[in-house]
Amino acid sequence: MSAQLAIDVRGMTKAFSGRTVVNGIDMQVRTGKICGFLGPNGSGKTTFIRMLCGLLKPDGGSGTCLGHDVITGSEAIRKEAGYMTQRFSFYEDMSIAENLDFVARMFSVPDRRNAVEKSLEDLGLAGRRTQLAGELSGGWKQRLALAACLIHKPRLLLLDEPTAGVDPKARREFWDKIHALAEEGLTVLVSTHYMDEAEKCHTLAYLAYGNLLAHGAPKEIAGDATLEEVFIRLMVGTQDNFEP
Repeated sequence: MSAQLAIDVRGMTKAFSGRTVVNGIDMQVRTGKICGFLGPNGSGKTTFIRMLCGLLKPDGGSGTCLGHDVITGSEAIRKEAGYMTQRFSFYEDMSIAENLDFVARMFSVPDRRNAVEKSLEDLGLAGRRTQLAGELSGGWKQRLALAACLIHKPRLLLLDEPTAGVDPKARREFWDKIHALAEEGLTVLVSTHYMDEAEKCHTLAYLAYGNLLAHGAPKEIAGDATLEEVFIRLMVGTQDNFEP
């Protein structure tokens, strides 16, 4: 793998009950870049992300993630990646600080107390440290989830629709943070349904029915059209060829 590529995989494939949900996908993402992952529900985005971070074993394909083999190095990848799922998955009867401390324990973070304090400060959570996670609004839950993803200082963030159901202000603040992290060298793969978020990514990958239909910089993909127009054309052009 080139040192400039955080993700470099080819032919990634996964099937469930005889149905292929990720079909031979090739993808490269440069270190320190934000790659937007787009496509309709059921297109294979979540499955691909879970294969990258070692939670699912591919049925086929090869390559590296953070320099580790995606087939044999899943444990090493999990230690160096932060994965934010679609669903809020923290203990709602524990405080923000307690949840972060729990995650820090899971990753054996050194100097755990200071790591939790820094995480609270970095994500603007210090004033709510004792608030129960179950009492948080969508935007504050999002901040907690991002703080938990970052507490072990990962080299790669895998974000699965992180802004779904979040108000516009929280979305803007979230993306400001993501760009700041990328400028520091963190690589981000983020799935989204929002075209305004897609335009903020350095590169985009569009999936439908498990197939990668487009991959490149937003302007390279769209040309003189809008991204939404391009993706509608891609979907219409594939409906007769692939079964949903």
